[in-house]
Formats: sequence, structure tokens, C-alpha cells
Amino acid sequence: MKEKERLSDITWKKWGPYVSNREWGLVREDYSPDGDAWNYTTHDTAEAKTYRWGEEGICGICDDLQKLVFSFGFWNRKDKMVKERFFGLTNGQGNHGEDVKEYYYYLDSTPTHSYMKMLYKYPQNAFPYEDLIKINAERSKQEPEYELIDTGIFDKNEYFDIFIEYAKADDQDILIRLTIVNKSENTAPLVILPTLWFRNTWRWGYDDYMPRMNSEETNYITIQHKDLEIKNFYAEHAELSLFCDNETNNEKLYQWPNQSDYTKDGINEFVITGNSQSVNSKNMGTKATVLIDENFKPKEEKVFKFRLTDKDLMKPFSDFDEIFSQRKVEADEFYEEIQKGINTEDEKLIQRQAFAGMLWSKMFYHYNVEKWLKGDPAQPQPPKSRDKLRNYEWKHLNNEHIISMPDKWEYPWYATWDFAFHTISFAMIDPDFAKHQLKLFLFEWYMHPNGQLPAYEWDFNDVNPPVHAWAVFRVFKIDEYLNEKPDLQFLESAFQKLLMNFTWWVNKKDNNGNNIFEGGFLGLDNIGVFDRNTPLPDGEHLEQSDGTSWMAMFALNMMRIALELALYNKVYEEMAIKFFEHFLAIANSLANMGDECFSLWDDEDEFFYDALSFGEKDHMYLRIRTIVGLIPMFAVEVIDDEMIENLPNFKRRMQWVLDNKPELAALVSHWEVKGEDSKHLLSLLRGHRLKRLLHRMLNPEEFLSDFGVRALSKEYEENPFHLHLNGKDYSVQYTPAESDSRLFGGNSNWRGPVWFPINFLIIESLQRFFFYYSPDFLVECPTGSGNYLNLDQIADELSKRLANIFLQDKNGKRPFNGQYPRFQTDPDFKDYILFYEYFHGDNGRGVGASHQTGWTGLIAKILMPRYSKKKIAESETEMPEEKKS
Repeated sequence: MKEKERLSDITWKKWGPYVSNREWGLVREDYSPDGDAWNYTTHDTAEAKTYRWGEEGICGICDDLQKLVFSFGFWNRKDKMVKERFFGLTNGQGNHGEDVKEYYYYLDSTPTHSYMKMLYKYPQNAFPYEDLIKINAERSKQEPEYELIDTGIFDKNEYFDIFIEYAKADDQDILIRLTIVNKSENTAPLVILPTLWFRNTWRWGYDDYMPRMNSEETNYITIQHKDLEIKNFYAEHAELSLFCDNETNNEKLYQWPNQSDYTKDGINEFVITGNSQSVNSKNMGTKATVLIDENFKPKEEKVFKFRLTDKDLMKPFSDFDEIFSQRKVEADEFYEEIQKGINTEDEKLIQRQAFAGMLWSKMFYHYNVEKWLKGDPAQPQPPKSRDKLRNYEWKHLNNEHIISMPDKWEYPWYATWDFAFHTISFAMIDPDFAKHQLKLFLFEWYMHPNGQLPAYEWDFNDVNPPVHAWAVFRVFKIDEYLNEKPDLQFLESAFQKLLMNFTWWVNKKDNNGNNIFEGGFLGLDNIGVFDRNTPLPDGEHLEQSDGTSWMAMFALNMMRIALELALYNKVYEEMAIKFFEHFLAIANSLANMGDECFSLWDDEDEFFYDALSFGEKDHMYLRIRTIVGLIPMFAVEVIDDEMIENLPNFKRRMQWVLDNKPELAALVSHWEVKGEDSKHLLSLLRGHRLKRLLHRMLNPEEFLSDFGVRALSKEYEENPFHLHLNGKDYSVQYTPAESDSRLFGGNSNWRGPVWFPINFLIIESLQRFFFYYSPDFLVECPTGSGNYLNLDQIADELSKRLANIFLQDKNGKRPFNGQYPRFQTDPDFKDYILFYEYFHGDNGRGVGASHQTGWTGLIAKILMPRYSKKKIAESETEMPEEKKS
């Protein structure tokens, strides 16, 4: 199979969709004195300001170091500017935080990007920039967001469907096809601007080499860059070519002299106003386009062809259609094999678009913190106030890689725990990429010398849940299953670095040395009573159930990796014992708060809660039921008896601990009681506690939604949680979708919605428990229904509910599309899938970032046939075949 063969050739990934959808408003482009990134660079200044660290565009591609970028610009002859970037609201402008206000869909991509396709819906009337800003500013936190479709701009079908496709003839020869459909009943004009530019690397004082582009023909541009093989751009038809430079228009933005006669906005100025002085009449520069001016008859469809290549071609389009057809066939063949066993075309459509969204969301991420703090030699010195403003403890961090992003408009920067979930889906189609991504964050130019992993650029010091070890082992097992051999080098090298990260957690986040761990909001920034990143006003201390549970999970993940490595190298048996004992110590602390005999498990409510500590032995439960109380389920590991017998040192030491420290052994599920097929269970939960947690989790009046597990109990909708502490009143109310509070930030909307990463971990945990317990271990599902299911069946039920967010229901509607009838019924909308950040806890409507294929892309894994999911999961607890002898 051609695409599978290409996966082993890294050169086929040299070019890809590595261009951000938004570079303005980012921390790394912020040189303000006060750290106001959203207002230092804005959407309206972006057309004239050269970026320091990256580039943005619509449906763009670039090389893996972003030396050269290709993207599209469009003008409907009514907009105030050429549409070169997607528009959206800043965190302060949106009534629920930042929000892209465009409709675009990722439809297809192979892992090597040998074939890619996406769709952009561009209105034919003036884009309602001011209307979107004004109306959203007038709306309260209690009102829904004002979306582009609400403006009425699509009401008469006065828009273009713009399909952008890429097909590689080879690794340095890229065909580009633009298919544009006029959806209206009227003739409509459109100016098309396929645009090339070099990322500006010459203006900062390190390297003054300036590449060039030039043209002697209207439909042909030559490209000269010392580091690139690409040298020609061909357009099948064009009216003229236009050139300027990727240089800031200082006169326009700052009233300073320009450093170039032809600035970044020169092409835009020429197209909108006809100013011929804004482009270089000598047809040369560092930014270039060919202009295509078309009129589209009602319902007319037109195709435009381009080629970006390292070859000199007399007839660049003679084999164009043939290559495109071949790459499309190869993409279909690749996914046909991936999707074997998936029953319905609708499931296949959703999964393929999920994979497409993940692949399109790869991005060139460039950030050198030391240079950013100091400023560049050829630029004005940054204000002194920035020295201690942000990320100053991360001067070692120097990132310049292709990284999977959560959402290239709303989150065009990595978040470490989001990223771990991304790799699970990537592993199914490109395990080498998944493994490389996980290793990246363990390199010395990412990981802090003290062992901390960088959280995200707004604050690298923040703390995400420690799921990296979990992702490493999951990807290792998926890779082993797909390639029929274990990549022990990957597992061992990752384990060595993860030891540093585990040590950092133990040293930095165990506040009192009692194995009760903190971490701040730990990704759950709007889930509790307080902002968990802010110290409490009167010195109270928050004991976090989830922080401690995450660390128990981390310890078990490390133990499991060590056991796997010990099958090949007995030295790792000692490490396995170390993490076995560490897990027991954490379990002890969760039950006894060290020596204080206070458990985070509340026997009265039979649920895990955070607790306020007022002193050594004075504690108070924060009795609010959130997914924080479900996270102890994630600390579960099942070990095959055969593995234990093949590791005699581990078995002997483990038995000594259990015999001589019965107070620890009694805290976890009975190791001595073998489950199905002689398996042993390590878990924070015995059967009774597991059943009591599930009793609440599976209650439709609390956590269980038709679309998965909610983040907060629905009980608090009618009966909000109240707390009076130190003269202040605090309350929490169930809100199934957008947040009604700015306490935790404009886009922190997690007080009730269904959220994919936590649901995915719940499903996996239930499957692991099932491998230990017999099918006779039954739980009522839903609670109060009288219907009893085993844990595997409950995991399947939750998977189906998550899938139902996207699948057509009996009326042909997809719940994620929410309240807009057009999205549900219009053939030009209804089968294009958006993978939102989270989903309405009652009706499944998409909420938050609309292209968060990152962790919501887990739906691709959830839709995999049950037999292959089970094989991968079971392989985690079994001996490698070569070791069984």
C-alpha cells in the first residue's frame, strides 16, 4: 500500500499543513510591557505586521522549518480587506472568551499529507466584523454567543464553497487544486490570490540572508532560498503577478520609517484600493501572488490549478489530474484498511474527518524563551518590566518543531496534557509520529532541568495532569500491535526521562511530604469552588483528591512500563518495585492524609472530595460532586499472573511488602485474590467503592448524560452548592454549556459539559477493571433503571453515548450541530463535522473551540471496531509471545 510505504520515508513529511490559523494575539508575539498578548497584536494589525516566531494563513502549507509558506487570500469585492486570515474575537471581546467566527472544515488527509482536502465557506457580502464584535460585547455571560450564522449572512446562500486540495507528486512537488462553487442564485465576483512568502528570518540581527522571488510571466514565480529545494510556482491561469515584502508597515502602525518600500500589506493595498505604488513593479520580493479575477454565474463551479515544485516543467499541468486521482485512490485505500470492521458509512465519515482534523492541526511551533525575553539585536530592547512577567524561569526552552495543536485558531500553542491525548489517535495511523511527539517533550529543550514538563506558553510553570507516562505506554502498545514488534528503545528512553518528571512531582507538589499532591487547577479550571491556582485568602490549604489520584495513576503507569522493560532487562524489576511501593504510599495518604487519619473518601456520601485544611488535624470536605471525585478510578492496573512468575525479584519483593506492611496492602484491591484468567488488580478502589462511584456516575440526575459523563453533577442545577467561609459566600451551579462566570477566565466553561479526555479515561478504566472482574460483576446502568450491565458493557454504553454526539439520530440530526436547523438539514452543512472542545451536558451541542480535534479526536479511537480495541487493551496485561517460552 503506497501511503503505508511512504510513512517510512520522513522526506514525505517535509511539507504539510503546518501553518497556524492565528499568529496574532499570542504570547510569543507579545512584546508589550504588561503581557497583554491579545491586544499587542490584533486581527486588524496582522495584515501589516511581520511576525517574529511564525506565520498564519487560510488552508496554508509550509516546509517543516517554515522557511516558505503558501496560503490563499480571497476578496469578494465588498470586504474592507483581503481575507488572508480567519477572523475571531479576542478573550475580552467574546462573552464566553475567544472564538473564531468562520466556517471551515477539515475533510481529509493522509499521514504524510500526500493528499489533503478542506472546505472554507466565504460570504459574498461584506464580512460582518463590526457586527460580531458589537453584539457579542452587548451579550452577558448568561446569553449564548453571537455566531456568524446569526448575522444572516448565509440566509440567501450568498456565499462560496471553496474546496482546497493538495496532492504531492513527490516529496518536493505539490499540486494544489481549488474548486469554487457559487452557492447563490446571483452572479458573484471573486478575486483569488494564491500567495507565497518567506518567513522573515533576516530582520532580527542574527542572519541577514534574504531569499527572493521574482517573475517574468503572469502565471509563473521563481523561488530562490538557499535552504529549500522548491524553486517554481505555476498557475494554470492568472491575470498578473504581484510582489511586496514580508516587512512591517511601520508608517501605518507606529508612524516610524519603513525598512522596505513594499511592505507586508502591499498586495492587500493594491487589490483593495488599486494603489500600484504598494507593489514592486520589478516583480520581485519576499511575498508574492498571482491574481485571478473571476465572475461566477449562479450555481457555477470552477476549478483552478497550481503547482509548487522543485522541477522546471514545460507543461506543469499535463499530469495534474492523473496524479490527483491517484493520490485520492491511495488515501481511500489507506483508510479502507484502517476502518475495517466499522459498520456504517456515517461512522466512517466521522472518523475520517476526525483524523483529517488532527492531521491538519499539526503546526510549526517556534519559541526561544531566552531570545524572546532579551529581545533581538536588531530590534528595540523590550521593556524591563517583561523580565519577570512570564516564563522567565524557562530560558532553556527552545522549540522549533512540528507539533500537534489543540486548535490552530483558539489554541495555536501546545498544552502538555491535551497533547498526550492527541498521540493516542495519531498512533492508529502514524505511530512513528505519535512516538516522536511524546519524546519531544522529554528533550532537554522542552523539559525543565528540574524535571517539569512545560504546560503552555501563557504559563509554562502551570501544571497539567501527569498523563505523559500513560500516553507513552498506550502508544507503545498500539505501535506494537500494529507493527507486530515492540519499540523498546522508545519505551526505555521515555521511561528514563519520565523518572525525572515523577521526581519533580514528588519534590514540588507534595506540599507537606505526606503523598497528598496539589497542582492547582490541573486542567479543570472551572470545576471547583475556588480558583485552585490562587492561594486561599486566610492561609487555608486545599487537599486535592484529583492531584493525588493523578499521581497514583502516574505511579502505576511507571510500574507497568518498568515491568514491560523488565521482561527484557531484569534491572527494571527494581524500578517496578519502587513504583509499586510508591503507589501504596499514595493510596495510604488518600485514605489517611499521612498520619492524620482523615480520608479524602467521605464514608457518609461515599464519594471522593477535595478538602480544606485549616491546620494539622482540622479538615473540612468540600462536598461538591465533580469529575474530580471520579479520577481515583484512573489509578488501576491489571497484571497477568504469568508476567509475575517471569519476574521473580519483583514477585519476591512485592510479596515481602504485602506480608510486612499489611496496613498498605489492605488499602488497595486484594492482590492475592486472582481475577479472571489469573490476573491481579492494583487499584485505589475495591469493588464496593467502585460500585458506589458508579452509582453516582451513572445516575442521569447527576453525572450521566445521553452524551457521556458530565463534569459536574446535574443536582446543582436546581440546588446550587453554597459555602460560607471567612465572611465570604461561594457558590457553584450546574451550567451544561457556556460558563456564567469570568472567575477562571473567559473561555473556562467546564462546569457541566461533557468533556472527551475524562470520558475516555473513564472508559479505559472500566475496561481494565473488567479484565480483572468476572462478567458477573454487575452495576445498575443507568442508576434507577433496574438494568444491570457488566463493566465492559458500561464502557461500551459510554462509548456509544459519546459517538451519538456526532452520529445522525433517527431524524437525521447530529446533536453537536445544536440549535441551528440549517446545520442539521442543509446538504451543504450537515455532513461536515466540527469537533468541539466540549459538549452541552444535556443536549450534546458543541461548545468552546470548534476545531479541537486534538482531544475530541479521541472519537476516532472510540469508533474503532470493538475487537481491535480489546486486543490492544488486552495486550497491555499479557506477556510478549517470545517471553512466554
